[in-house]
Amino acid sequence: MKRKIRMGMVGGGKGAFIGSVHRMAAALDGRIELVCGAFSSSPEKSKESGLELMIAADRVYTSYQEMFKEEAALAEGERMDFVSVVTPNHMHFPVCMEAMKYGFNIVCDKPMTLNLEEAKKIEDEVKKTGIVFCLTHNYTGYPLVKEAKERVKAGQIGEIRKIVVEYPQGWLSSKLEDSEQKQASWRTDPSQSGASCCMGDIGSHAENLAEYITGLKISGLCADLTTFVPGRRLDDDGNVLLKFANGAKGILYASQISVGEENSLHIRVYGTKGAIEWDQMNPNSLVMKWPDRPMETLRAGQAYLGKAALGSTRVPPGHPEGFIEAFANLYRNFATVLSNKLEGKASSDIELDFPKASDGVRGLAFIETVVESSTSDKKWMKFKE
Repeated sequence: MKRKIRMGMVGGGKGAFIGSVHRMAAALDGRIELVCGAFSSSPEKSKESGLELMIAADRVYTSYQEMFKEEAALAEGERMDFVSVVTPNHMHFPVCMEAMKYGFNIVCDKPMTLNLEEAKKIEDEVKKTGIVFCLTHNYTGYPLVKEAKERVKAGQIGEIRKIVVEYPQGWLSSKLEDSEQKQASWRTDPSQSGASCCMGDIGSHAENLAEYITGLKISGLCADLTTFVPGRRLDDDGNVLLKFANGAKGILYASQISVGEENSLHIRVYGTKGAIEWDQMNPNSLVMKWPDRPMETLRAGQAYLGKAALGSTRVPPGHPEGFIEAFANLYRNFATVLSNKLEGKASSDIELDFPKASDGVRGLAFIETVVESSTSDKKWMKFKE
């Protein structure tokens, strides 16, 4: 295409964390431009946010309903091509459904919806409308996560036997929501966050990463959720035993009360021939372990990596890339697929490598199965989906 892909945004106004991350990621490769938005449920705050972002005043809207209606009425060469949905969880479903009613493509923050029923409805509507839909499980965008996936798929570590994935944080070790901290307030509120805080917020990332790298689906689980902070309405810690479709076993641990931890997403996959290990706090290294020779450390940007990893790296070896760049890889692939769609061209498997509505359904199935398992006397639960 001879123009940039035009993006609208719902949510992400002044004071929002994830909205600015989405905007930076979308802009990183110079292929996407933000042209409009309904940045807050407060009309005044939306207008203020639009002014700060230097969006034309007539393209800053007071509600997402107004935005979709007005944008759809614009000429094809002027209206937005897709919307980025960066609201709290409870608003993902109504915004996405309204966007698809007007034919707009979607990038949506995770988890996809408030519950599994809503997630299935979005997946059905995506199939029905044919829109391009991306769910921002951004850790799949790291180059060495893609390398891990390809090496596992190629059989380099053999048949998978054991998967250990953990995501500890410490930021909710006290009742931060009482301080009116915005992120803590809505994430611990079941009406906005859903059935789970810790497992819904970061445990779902661990679940998605385990399935992405291994290509295996969780078939059953046994969960124990805890709310350690008195008065908190949702879980802030959880431990899950996993069964995978091929017979492999796993352990998933997510916590937001692990004092001193930042965003320590860490995965180890053990096979019959070797093992593979990746840590989000050191994202430019991938460790391969063997029974008969020293371990290897693969580094981002090196010529020995595969096409997916090299194609997701922007700088020469030794120059660190991280969270924003991984996010940007999802936006870049999404923009390429959307451009191909608008030009009537097919997309390659590498271009199509970003989380989709089906991943959102599995995420909500995971969350609901974990919550049900934790409150049940039954030892194992079959995965809901």
